[in-house]
Amino acid sequence: MISSKKGQGLSINVIIIAALALIVLVVLTVIFTSRSALFQKQVSSQSRTELISLKLGYADCHPTVRAEGDFSSSLDRAVSIEDQEAVKADFKDQINRCEDALDEVECESSGCAWS
Repeated sequence: MISSKKGQGLSINVIIIAALALIVLVVLTVIFTSRSALFQKQVSSQSRTELISLKLGYADCHPTVRAEGDFSSSLDRAVSIEDQEAVKADFKDQINRCEDALDEVECESSGCAWS
């Protein structure tokens, strides 16, 4: 009988190259995932810093905690500088509206918080 070696399967070189390619793919995935998480953390840090700087100018009547959270998430989602400036301007308008309240009742009726 004549034996044929055509159906031997994959060589060891092909298996090693495939394993190395898989390892490189996993390493690249980990790098990009960690970098995107770091980027998101820095963006969130920027919005927290901006919120703290705006909170320094609060009077007795100021935006609610929910409004502050909405501001932070809107600022995080803003893509361009113009969008960021629009979000900041809207929140500053809300701060000014709250500051116009003369007493606690008027403050809370305008959707703000009194402290």
